[in-house]
Amino acid sequence: MKIARMRRKIGTSTISRPAAWLAEGIMKRIVIALIIAALSASTFAADPPPDPRGGAGLGQDKVTVDPATEAIIRGALRWLASRQSGNGSWSTGDGERHEVAMTGYVLMSFMTAGQLPEEGEYGTNVAKGVSFLLNSVKPDGFIQYGTTNMYGHGVASIALAEAYGQTRDARIKPKLEAAIKLIINCQNAEGGWRYAPRMADADISVTVLQVVALRAAKNSGIDVPQATIDRAVKYVRTCYHDQTGGFTYQPRNNQPGFARTAAAIYSLQVCGQYEDPRVRKGSDYLFKYHKQDRQWFTYGHFYAAPAQYMIGGDTWARWYGEIKDQLLKIVRKQGELAYWEPQFDSRGVSPVYCTAVYTMILAMPYHYLPLYQR
Repeated sequence: MKIARMRRKIGTSTISRPAAWLAEGIMKRIVIALIIAALSASTFAADPPPDPRGGAGLGQDKVTVDPATEAIIRGALRWLASRQSGNGSWSTGDGERHEVAMTGYVLMSFMTAGQLPEEGEYGTNVAKGVSFLLNSVKPDGFIQYGTTNMYGHGVASIALAEAYGQTRDARIKPKLEAAIKLIINCQNAEGGWRYAPRMADADISVTVLQVVALRAAKNSGIDVPQATIDRAVKYVRTCYHDQTGGFTYQPRNNQPGFARTAAAIYSLQVCGQYEDPRVRKGSDYLFKYHKQDRQWFTYGHFYAAPAQYMIGGDTWARWYGEIKDQLLKIVRKQGELAYWEPQFDSRGVSPVYCTAVYTMILAMPYHYLPLYQR
């Protein structure tokens, strides 16, 4: 994982700060990034992903956020901020609400757009969201509030790891360590995870979130055993469907699909398996089937975007261009607000979930979030 780039502003009217404060923040992040790089250099036991642009370097990445897209991102952040509850959480708004998972998703979207706790226009919103998650960590490390499972725990753990990695907030570390320890202890004999916080069966959907959480935590300096990663890689590979290049929900169970393939190849990438031929074949599968298989559109694209981004080059440029065009065509606007209603998913998802995930995808070319950097 390369050292994080200096953060850029999303429009001078949106995130403006005194020069001294900006310089101090940049220097702080440089020091933190150097520390993290030293701490995490050996854990995921793989070379960094190759630069498919023939050494052009990240500074010449041809995928950028254009002004029209930037305006939508700003409007979406405003809309998400307006939906935050008094306790700092976000929810689906239905009977189950899923506050832990939704808060994790929204925090990821804010941080991908350059917002950190108490820093940026929405710094207060991010700080309250992080506090909500910290207050939801139980003594055993399980992040629980209302309806929660390992899926929500994984998303929340990723958000806390990214927040800790960029701020070094001492309040976060012990809670994050407990959450990661629970993930490690719940890995089943096959190497995967399922919805309950215990060693039972496993599926690719829940497994990917735990793997990404482990990687994000390690990037921030939290210890993660290599054996845990190795077992996870082994499990993901057992879900590979050789005939199509896709991945199944469980080993030798059901047919491959868009969402599960996106989750699987991103799992392999965050485990350092950039050169695994299954990653490239899985990427090809996504291009072939993403317009046909929309049962889990939002969920699938949450993984497909970073997976294609990690491949980079023309692959990422093509993918970002296609998904950006789709999202901008269906965005809804209310004055300065922008949000998305569910459009493609065959099963119910909420506007908060859609808006958080789609904002994150559109903002990825900013390169703010360490997890979404090559």
